Amino acid sequence: MKIGELAKAAHTQVETIRYYEREGLLPETARTDGNYLMYAEEHVDRLSFIRHCRGLDMTLDEIRVLLRFKDAPHENCAQVNDLLDEHIDHVATRIKELKALERQLKTLRESCRESQQASQCGILTELSSASRQVHEPATRRGHVHGAHSLK
Repeated sequence: MKIGELAKAAHTQVETIRYYEREGLLPETARTDGNYLMYAEEHVDRLSFIRHCRGLDMTLDEIRVLLRFKDAPHENCAQVNDLLDEHIDHVATRIKELKALERQLKTLRESCRESQQASQCGILTELSSASRQVHEPATRRGHVHGAHSLK
């Protein structure tokens, strides 16, 4: 199948497939005489696996590790277990960060209980005041951190 057919079969955009190829997550495939890349059902399965892992918020590095074990089914999976334990810890940390963010937003919302002129809006006043204060580095300002790395 051509890349468009693969995209449709795996419910994935062509650009995403090309990105995963560049990242080495999808193996190279044969080309036709017309220079088209041809994909097989194994590509659909692998792409679906990658997409499922991404849906679980796994990084590309984590997925690489999982794929390495998937490609070597006779190896011991202790590292897979460790990877998942670390990922669970990361998710728990993100949940805590999200709960803290929710509390901050609710507190901010309390500063403006009713509609009024924007110049009198407590939310805008609080945001402006807070943005002038000295903060920690941008990576630790209470926003949810998206990616994590393997140790």
